[in-house]
Amino acid sequence: MPEAYVFTRYGGPETEALIEVDRPRPGPGEVLVAVRAAGVNPVDWKQRTGFRRPGEDGEQTFPAVLGNEVAGVVEETGEGVTGFAPGDEVFGTAVAGGYAEYALLAAGITAHKPAGLSFTDAAALPVAAATAYDGVRQLGLPAGATLLITGAGGGVGVAATQIARAEGLRVIGVASESKKDSVEALGAVHVPSGPGWAERARAAAPDGVDAVYDLVGGEVLTEAADLLTDRARLITAGATEDAVRALGGARVVRARTAAVLDAVADLVVRGELDPLVTRTYPLEQAGAALREVENGHAHGKVVIEVGADA
Repeated sequence: MPEAYVFTRYGGPETEALIEVDRPRPGPGEVLVAVRAAGVNPVDWKQRTGFRRPGEDGEQTFPAVLGNEVAGVVEETGEGVTGFAPGDEVFGTAVAGGYAEYALLAAGITAHKPAGLSFTDAAALPVAAATAYDGVRQLGLPAGATLLITGAGGGVGVAATQIARAEGLRVIGVASESKKDSVEALGAVHVPSGPGWAERARAAAPDGVDAVYDLVGGEVLTEAADLLTDRARLITAGATEDAVRALGGARVVRARTAAVLDAVADLVVRGELDPLVTRTYPLEQAGAALREVENGHAHGKVVIEVGADA
């Protein structure tokens, strides 16, 4: 039987296990893929603690497979699926978990993987890079504008920095001191996070910032809002809709389309976006991969590789 890394109840890392599971069967509008790589994101461990994304309803069933983004090879297609066939190399968002040998993807938000894109890099795109792309496009800043990104050293921040730079924006990246070199290597001005970061950001942008893309939330979001004269240019993927609306901003509006996946993949192929996968783990070490992200130690993206040709 195929294996998957799951959580057996809500809680901490003690709820996780690598177990044997039945091979999924694709329903209408779904494709079954043999997983070659699965991206690791903060939302993965948050879901283990009981977090549900907006629009998710119904009771969580256990065991639940961890992971949300996958790249692999189509094995089977469900009823009504067109445009995909067994053997196609694809990537997308997992319907019910991606840290597994097999996963289901929704055909409507699954894209064909370009030949010049590795499975490992493709698996880093559907959540982090697509969120980054949606946010930068939502702001719609003109070339030359200054964008401040909080949490610039994480997966979404790394992608947002590069996408913004490709759009001709000046980027100020707020991240830990340990991530200074990687943030600056992407072409951003690094501002150390921690107490007093907002004053350091003001010093780095004496003419002010035109927009803020927040990936942290909480007090950082509140402090970031004070840097703007136009709060409509405040967006977040790190806080709730209510929290950011109270400050005059908005959540990142996710397009969740195959067209966005095609766009970010094209950026990678053209050399304008590096998913910056800095660490890979085999499936049997999925717990260690998730700990690296959960503990905030990851620089760039962490990916779980399944199979030898990721």
